[in-house]
Amino acid sequence: MKHTDIVKVLRDASLMGQEVTVCGWVRTARDSAAVAFLEITDGTSFSRLQVVVDKNKLALDPECTKCGASVRAKGVVVKAFKGDGAELNATEVTLLGKCPPEYPIQKKRTTLDFLRGIPHLRLRTNTFAAVFRVRSVAAQAVHRYFHERGYYYINTPLITASDCEGAGEMFRVTTQPWNAKYESEEAYYKDDFFGKKAGLSVSGQLEGEVAATALGRIYTFGPSFRAENSNTTRHLAEFWHIEPEIAFAELPDVLEVAEEMVKYLIRAVLSECPEEIAFFDKFMEPGLKDKLTHVAESEFGVLDYTEAIEILKKADKEFKFPVEWGCDLQTEHERYITEEVFKKPVFVVNYPKEIKSFYMKQNADGKTVAAADLLVPGIGEIIGGSEREADPDKLLAAMKARGMDLSAYEQYISLRTFGTVPHGGFGLGFERFVMYVTGMENIRDVTLFPRTVKNIM
Repeated sequence: MKHTDIVKVLRDASLMGQEVTVCGWVRTARDSAAVAFLEITDGTSFSRLQVVVDKNKLALDPECTKCGASVRAKGVVVKAFKGDGAELNATEVTLLGKCPPEYPIQKKRTTLDFLRGIPHLRLRTNTFAAVFRVRSVAAQAVHRYFHERGYYYINTPLITASDCEGAGEMFRVTTQPWNAKYESEEAYYKDDFFGKKAGLSVSGQLEGEVAATALGRIYTFGPSFRAENSNTTRHLAEFWHIEPEIAFAELPDVLEVAEEMVKYLIRAVLSECPEEIAFFDKFMEPGLKDKLTHVAESEFGVLDYTEAIEILKKADKEFKFPVEWGCDLQTEHERYITEEVFKKPVFVVNYPKEIKSFYMKQNADGKTVAAADLLVPGIGEIIGGSEREADPDKLLAAMKARGMDLSAYEQYISLRTFGTVPHGGFGLGFERFVMYVTGMENIRDVTLFPRTVKNIM
């Protein structure tokens, strides 16, 4: 049905005195014998539109005054009785959908934990409506950033036979019954849909490298899946992944793109979502706007892994996880570096090769790889990237050292034998970025239906 968005009614002065039709959900209502006041919202704005109903002129269905009910209202836009805004003098109000008294989104503060139990309704709150407006703006900015710089958008397969990370944390894809009896795993999968073991992709990187070594600069932006038993505020089993791959690029080039992209996305959110950022600044993370502005205007730090370990060892703080050269940095370490030492985002580079993936370029020292993680205050790591190993002999050696099945990576390996070039890329967990720019503390609150350990609501 044709109607005007409430945000337009509230902001477009040219509509004053004009007749419009709006649709929305009733957030609050005041009803008397002569006049009813309905405050309705349609998700396009924080602000609600007050619909004034003169009951001497217009019969009003009592169901239209119930919190959560959906209505269509037609009338003339007039100046609000209080303030500089607008309201609607109704000539027609139609009930679209009833709402019973047990509707859980009432005119009261509710906890985020409570709202996680009703994901199908929580977007009707100010908090979650704001989160998803920001998420939408940021997603559009991702595509703009890469398109403006000549990157090609590539869709990589979600079903794959190879584990990009080599960690075995993949969800299995199968049509076989759970109790099928076979003498061997090989025989089991031979009868499966693809004729071999398959799983949901943890990353589109390997396929992205294929595209980049032909098209030059590409990016993917889609879902990834990790069967990681991490029930934390930072992990999802299904998340969205931004993954550019760049041919003829070394690690410094990768860092430059990552920093520029993050700043571009932050500026887009600050510019296009001022009301949302003000809301999050007030209720979620005081100082959020200043933090984001500072990040967008600052040069990111760069810290060698070995130096990071020395800083952590000398820290006047007791960490839950011990710090030694060769350990993987934990969230507490990452946050200390960003929040206590640098007070801004930091790239940690040149990690020990034993704790990083097989595809990362080996440095001349024989101990480290040209890897980089971007750490941000409040969250920790949001980007993982590297220059990729272009030497076929070194790549094979790294894969053999990990006991990987080379047959599953034949096409990937062959890229290094047909005109190999220096190349690199990174992955940004989109939900973690949304957490960062909204101040939300739990990753379950920035995705519509979170998929986590023991949860598929």
